Amino acid sequence: MEPVSAPPAGGKRKGKQGSLDNPEVYENVPGHIIPILEREFDDFDNEAEKFLGGETPEDQFIGFRLKQGVYGQRQADVQMIRVKLPFGGITPEQMEAFADVVEKYAPLNKGHITTRQNVQIHHVPLRDAAQAIRELSDSGLSSREGCGNTVRNVTGDPWAGVCEGELFDPTPYVGAYVRYFVRHPTTQLMPRKVKTAFTATDEDRAITGIHDIAYIPRIRDGVRGFELRVGGGTSIMPRIAPTLREFVTADDGEYLKVAEAVFRIFDRQEWLRANRARARIKVFVDKFGIEELARQVDEELKGDWVAERDFDPTPLLFIDDEEAGAPAVPATYASPNGDGSEFERWRATSVVPQRQKGFSTVQLKVIRGDLTPEQFRGLAEIMRQYSGGYARTTVHQNLVLRWVRDEATFEVWRALAELGLGDAGVDEINDVVSCPGTDSCKLGITSSMGLNHAVRERIESMGIEDPLTKRIHIKMSGCPNGCSQHHIANIGFYGASIKVGEHAIPAYVAHIGGNYEGGEVIYGTRLKVRLPAKRVPDAVERWVRMYEAERENGEVFNDFAERVGQTRFEDEVRDLSMPVEFSLENMQYFIDWQRKEPFQVIRGEGECAV
Repeated sequence: MEPVSAPPAGGKRKGKQGSLDNPEVYENVPGHIIPILEREFDDFDNEAEKFLGGETPEDQFIGFRLKQGVYGQRQADVQMIRVKLPFGGITPEQMEAFADVVEKYAPLNKGHITTRQNVQIHHVPLRDAAQAIRELSDSGLSSREGCGNTVRNVTGDPWAGVCEGELFDPTPYVGAYVRYFVRHPTTQLMPRKVKTAFTATDEDRAITGIHDIAYIPRIRDGVRGFELRVGGGTSIMPRIAPTLREFVTADDGEYLKVAEAVFRIFDRQEWLRANRARARIKVFVDKFGIEELARQVDEELKGDWVAERDFDPTPLLFIDDEEAGAPAVPATYASPNGDGSEFERWRATSVVPQRQKGFSTVQLKVIRGDLTPEQFRGLAEIMRQYSGGYARTTVHQNLVLRWVRDEATFEVWRALAELGLGDAGVDEINDVVSCPGTDSCKLGITSSMGLNHAVRERIESMGIEDPLTKRIHIKMSGCPNGCSQHHIANIGFYGASIKVGEHAIPAYVAHIGGNYEGGEVIYGTRLKVRLPAKRVPDAVERWVRMYEAERENGEVFNDFAERVGQTRFEDEVRDLSMPVEFSLENMQYFIDWQRKEPFQVIRGEGECAV
């Protein structure tokens, strides 16, 4: 079986629409990247009914639904749907499709942008999930292989194609990579998932270092290609991906061929399957070294399978001229009338000129990554009117509008503000990133979304104006796995607990001094103190004020943290880390953020490793 691909441009379609021979890929626009197969929805409906009717054991059904991007939650009888957005690309029609599905099927009335540039919809009953993925597919959206031991959503730089310093736009090659590996026989039941990133420049906004496999554009003798990195990842064994090959060519598909060789080697590592919690490519690289993997890749490429494949990416490339759909110069446009200071504060953090003269990108802050149906629909209209139609999600749970006319930025801000999305400070200290935690995740220990709200409230109450302090990034995860990427935050937290007799306090372990900017990944130092969840905002405030009071002139946070050392940060909050006695007066400490009942560690088996 060969990988499913889109038909060649201008080529004739064969067979029934929605079949393997005629996948429903109509045009190269964001979201229309993964071929839609109608029969998979029919199969899902049938398998779901058999499971609900007691005919299929749960362990058999789980693997089936995971490939369709439907994931179990800690709450009984409801699912999370993970919709893949390769490189974060999305159209207005797809925003409206999310609005409709969220409105119909999501009790919390929101969709959630993740740090993998997906959109997730939570608390959906199984029968509704089957209908929801079918309805989303009508707009070209796919949840196929959003979960399971597959090639997960392929992330990218939201500014690819419009940023300075770019050798070439990697987006077409991202599309080909996605189309090549979705439903590919090699990647359906690997030891674990594979996370891929394509960045645009050495600024590395896609954070290649934390990925299983990742690509950085390079040009040699006029030939396009990529530096290929393999073996990164966070979680309980954080590793930075080393370079497997300094250069793999793009236009002949070598970048696909070498990736498949890596996946074939990974797939054969039966010893990794014995402990699925550690069954990642990074474990192989950590044990044997990148040189050994490179040697095995060279051997693998001598195999007969190479001649059986067509690696030519040409028919699979995502070719789309965004500029052709960009807005014309407006005949009239609005500007601030009187005091425009609020607009100027927003513009300073949200608007970045494109390398194409007359255009800018606009990044909007999406608090906790959550969007309501009204916001999805409102954004769709803004995209149509002001950005030529497209947007891209970011790995920080935000959204970037592209091809916005410079003259229109005030009108865009005004429209965003009406949707509650016009806040300044995107990617600054009050733009806190978190995973869903115990709101939905089986592996969650603590309410990371609740802590996000509490920390953000505290930061905003501090009235921070110092520009260096504003550059601090804060992230929190509800468990050690790191879905919020807390390891690479300047101040990061992961969920834990503190035992007090027969009771437990929700708590967090802090990391200090992580980095993901400027092309350098640094994992933060884990502090040897465990903070009750209700005291974390106090700890954040103390550390921020300590930094402001004790730093040297112009010293950025990570340099300060390295200079003063881990113990200084621990000493500043040591009294906060002390547990309290269980009593009515202290009951607040035994209840997590945005919860009403006493805290318990209830941790199920996550399905990532099923």
